[in-house]
Amino acid sequence: MFSTKQKTINKTIKLSGVGLHSGVIAELVIKPADENFGINFCRVDINRSDLITANFKNVIEPILCTKISNQNEVTVSTVEHLMAAFFGEGIDNALVEINAPEVPILDGSANGFVEAIRSAGIKEQSAQRKFIKVEKKIEIREGEKFISIEPSDNDLIVDFEIIYKNPLIRTRRKKFKLSTDELSEIYNSRTFCLYEDIDFIKSKGLAKGGSLDNAIVVKGNEILNDDGLRNRHEFVYHKILDCIGDLMLSGNRVIGHIITSQGGHALTNKLLIKFFSDKSNWSLKSGNSLKKKAQISETFKKPLVASI
Repeated sequence: MFSTKQKTINKTIKLSGVGLHSGVIAELVIKPADENFGINFCRVDINRSDLITANFKNVIEPILCTKISNQNEVTVSTVEHLMAAFFGEGIDNALVEINAPEVPILDGSANGFVEAIRSAGIKEQSAQRKFIKVEKKIEIREGEKFISIEPSDNDLIVDFEIIYKNPLIRTRRKKFKLSTDELSEIYNSRTFCLYEDIDFIKSKGLAKGGSLDNAIVVKGNEILNDDGLRNRHEFVYHKILDCIGDLMLSGNRVIGHIITSQGGHALTNKLLIKFFSDKSNWSLKSGNSLKKKAQISETFKKPLVASI
């Protein structure tokens, strides 16, 4: 799990596509960045020198997507799938230039971003990577919805439950453990909505670019997409994908155990705000220190061999 060094992409990536909510075609250019730069966005259609840092403190209006803003009120939305790809592929530093207000939705999953990153290649840098280690349990409850974060032994675990009245989606719960589980099906899982919610969502000025090409639409017991589901857990896996992308807005990778029921972008952001409001809730560790601790732990787990 622990790469001790920071990483960036090897060469520039160019992607384009429609924004799910804005309906605007965007061109996205992801460039390598120096160590300790972090992930920063730039609206090149407004000001090439005005950066928007990908940080939970900069999140505004987290309704059906994650939207970030800087002090000049320059915004970019639907960053979560790209941020999840950065997390999973180990990218710490990158400049994301975009000429529109929203990151392209592509096929509704993180697959396109992941494939582009792998095609560009990954460059290891000299600086040490830092990790946020959870020291205390913190939780947020809103009626039946809740999310919590608690200490975990050198791992990120996301335990996610979704509850829908829809007879096809129903109640589903999956746990993802970064140290042992594959990300491929999570990367591949698309955003989804109920058919009966579409008019309401559009009445709020959202989903202008939505279609069966970039979202799963469920009507009763039927999936309206011709290709059906990509995997049997696609609904809850997409929620885990969103959660991982939102956690990447911590600025460093989190070592902790997330448990949530009916969570989403807003609830995750509220958790991060509460969690980071008290320094005693967390500590910042270097990759080297965590790696050494993991190695010592593994040594004590091994059976003793008698010496002769």
